[in-house]
Order: sequence, then C-alpha cells, then structure tokens
Amino acid sequence: MKLFTLATMLSLSLAAQAVAEATPIDVKKTNGCGCCLAWMEHLEENGFVPKGEDMFAGLLVRFKLDNGVPQRMVSCHTGLVEGYVIEGHVPAEDIRRLLSERPDAVGLAVPDMPLGSPGMDQSRWREAYDVFLINNDGSTEVFSSYPGD
Repeated sequence: MKLFTLATMLSLSLAAQAVAEATPIDVKKTNGCGCCLAWMEHLEENGFVPKGEDMFAGLLVRFKLDNGVPQRMVSCHTGLVEGYVIEGHVPAEDIRRLLSERPDAVGLAVPDMPLGSPGMDQSRWREAYDVFLINNDGSTEVFSSYPGD
C-alpha cells in the first residue's frame, strides 16, 4: 500500500511540475478559424497553454502590423509569448528554440498557410516551408526549414 501511495504522490508531483512548466501563449485569431484552433492544439500537445482571443479581421491585421509583423510575413493568427510575436503556423519546437536562445528580435513567422505545417496538416501532402526570424528592423532571416514531400 505504501508503494502505491508513493507512486501516486510521485505521479501527482510530476503532473504538477509539468503544469508549472507549461508556457502560456496568447493567440489572436478570427472567430471560427479551424486551422487556428488546430495550431493551438499542437501547442497544447507540446507544453504550451494557449489562450485564444477572437478579433475582427481588420483589427487583427492592425494588431499584427502594430506588433512588428511585416506585411509579407502575415498569416492567419498571431501569438504573443514571453515578449515575442509568433505569426502563423510556427512549430512548437521552433518557439521553444526561440525562447531558449532569446535573440534580440520581434519573433517568428510562417507566412501564408503552408500545407503540412502545424494546424495545416489535414492532408498527407506537405509543402516545403521556412520559419523566419523577424528582426527588430523588419528584415527577416530563415530560422529553420521544413522539407516537402
């Protein structure tokens, strides 16, 4: 009985630690966007705690531009995490890398909505795409690349 109690306590402790280590991320999106919700599920599965806020499309575009996302980098949703902007279908592993490396930058972006990116993986086919680092001056550079099929 004591072994079971110890195992249960250890399990609860690990679960509490996982919740404490989960990273909150605010997600601005339009109402009813299925790919935005699928991306948020991807984040949850990878240790983030996304909180969605619906915005009218025009206000969302203004929000993106006001927060340093260049027009050529725009996608459907925008996340805010630990002082960084995450634009579009950025994989959770790239967000983790960004938060670990802490570059002096606006954040990350996956422009458009490439098939096969997190939240856009409804098909067996996958487009090649890049994740871009958005620098403070609005320039961009490739942060990571994903191959297509």
